[in-house]
Order: sequence, then structure tokens, then C-alpha cells
Amino acid sequence: VTNNGINLPKDFPELKNDTFLRAARGEEIEHIPVWCMRQAGRYLSEFRELRAGKDFFETCRSPEACCELTLQPLRRFPFDAAIIFSDILVVPQAMGMEVQMSPGKGPTFPEPLKEPEDLQRLKTKVDVSSELDYVFKAITLTRHRIEGKVPLIGFTGAPWTLMSYMIEGGGSTTHSKAKRWLYRYPEASHKFLSQLTDVIVEYLLGQVKAGAQALQVFESHTGCLGPVEFKEFSLPYLRDIARRVKDKIKESGLDNVPMIVFAKDGHYGLEDLSESGYEVVGLDWTIDPRSARIRTGGKVSLQGNMDPCALYSTKERISEIVKRMLEGFGTKGYIANLGHGLYPDMDPENVGAFVEAVHTHSRQLLNCK
Repeated sequence: VTNNGINLPKDFPELKNDTFLRAARGEEIEHIPVWCMRQAGRYLSEFRELRAGKDFFETCRSPEACCELTLQPLRRFPFDAAIIFSDILVVPQAMGMEVQMSPGKGPTFPEPLKEPEDLQRLKTKVDVSSELDYVFKAITLTRHRIEGKVPLIGFTGAPWTLMSYMIEGGGSTTHSKAKRWLYRYPEASHKFLSQLTDVIVEYLLGQVKAGAQALQVFESHTGCLGPVEFKEFSLPYLRDIARRVKDKIKESGLDNVPMIVFAKDGHYGLEDLSESGYEVVGLDWTIDPRSARIRTGGKVSLQGNMDPCALYSTKERISEIVKRMLEGFGTKGYIANLGHGLYPDMDPENVGAFVEAVHTHSRQLLNCK
């Protein structure tokens, strides 16, 4: 590929390992595919080296850096998928909000939204193709450089999760400022969530056009909602995203890509999530694999859900935990992952042991059939 060609979303190298995509669609596989949320992360020394002294969002805006960070874990581990290095908060930035990444504190919004009139501060029309073109460029570049090794996943934060960040001004344990809006200003909340949904739909479509082969929607703040609020302020928008993205992909003449919804701590909404238009439902570690299978009734593939903290264990113990998890989920329509992202102090050796255990135990299970 010429230097110019490497920037164009076409003539990508042929995909050599499509196990992840087949599992997402519930098709036959030779082994269970595995990847990890935050597999491109601070637990890798090469990641820390590349990121040293650079502003976090400056890194996000560099297609070269995002591509390199995405590829780093693939050089170490035989993952079955890669996820583009980026952040869910690039969407609020595209809508006109300032976000800073403070070391040790995480993301902070210097001027969060306090009252509904603050919504006027947001751009009414977001030109996603220019505001977030750096993400699209990173995806296209990575698709060329990954050389068809594994599929590349694109992602976004979900509307409620982004709304809560934009009102809380950062991470929160109670999300009480954002939840105050849901109870006190339900109409303004819906208006805000719709606005976010419109941007997200265009953003995901842009990622597919740029070369993303699957999409994951992160609803990270489901746990602070009750079932009633979830059904009113989260689920309708998650459904909307899946339906509209699929329709637009079809209209654009592109191939359909599997979509994954990951609503962390949303165990009360599992049945609803399995009927929300996504091929895959991601699970955190608080859900028992067997009961998840029963409750989703074979309608979707499942992804997850080992407790990331199990990686602090020994390799032998990790292998046992993985074996039990695989037996619980079964081999059909299943993608192995953690129930949340990798933490910065985890040992890469143990991440390797996790990947190896999934591949080894799954081949044994599939051969026993």
C-alpha cells in the first residue's frame, strides 16, 4: 500500500482470523475467541513509554499513536480481536465541551453542565466527519497496518454514560448530579440523550466507513440506575443506536458489522438487552454465565466476563477460573473477555496466561463434542 493508499479506507489486507466475527454471529468456530477491554493500556511498559509526557487527548488525536497503541498488545498476545485506541469522551469534545485528563484523577470537565439551559452551550449541529476525523484516520491506518491478523473493533460511549460524565464533570460513585436531571428535568434529559444519540449514530457509521469490523457501545454507568430509569433513559437510546446504525450501514451499501452492547452492572436489564438489536451482549463478572444463557434464551452471543482481579491470581488458578467460565457459557455464540477493563498494575504475563487458557480449554471443549 502506498503512503497515500494507507490513508484510504479500501483495499485492506484480507482477514486471516475471523473467529471473533463468527462467534459474534453464533457460527461454528475452532476455538473460542478472546480479547480484553483496555488491552491497549498502562499495564504494558511499551504503552507507558509511548505515552510518557504526552497529553492523553493529544495522543487520541494522533492516528499514528492510536494505531501503534492498538497494535502493541497483538505483538505480545494471540488476541482474536483488536479495539481501536481512543476514548469515549471524544464525543463530548466534538459537541463543544472541554475535557482534560488529569493524572491520578481521570477525566475532568472544567465546566460541566449544571442546569438544562446549559445545553445551549453544546453545538446544535456536529460535523462528525471533521470533528472526529482523527478517529476515522486511526481506524483506517490500523486496518492497513494490522495486515488482516484479526478484526478491528470500533466503539463509543452510550448516551446516558456520556450525559452523566458531562453533568458530573468526571467520574462519580453516586452520579447524583446527573440523576437529579432524570428526576427533575425528564424532558430536558430526553432532549439531551437524543442529541447525544444523533452524534453517536453518525460517529459509529463513520467508524464502519473507515474500516471498523465490529462496534461496541459502552454503557458504563448502568449500575446507578434502577430498572425503571434504565428502561426510560438508557434502553430506548441503546435500541435506537443499533437500529439506526444498521439501517445507515445498509443504505450506504456497506457490509453489516456485529454490534456489542456492554451495560456494566445492568444485570437487571439482561432480557431487555438481549432484545435490543445487538448481536452480542457483554457481561460484567456479577452475572453467572449459565443464568445469563438461560435469561437471554439463545437470542444473542455473549461476551465476558472474568473478574479482572482474577488476573492477580496464579497462572494455574487463572486457568481453572477460565475453564469454569467456558463450561458455564458453552462454546456457541461466545467471546471470552474480562467483565471490565484491565487495570494498570496487572502483570502482562498473567494476561498471556488468560488468553492461552481460553484457547487451550476451548479447543478441548470443542474436541469433546
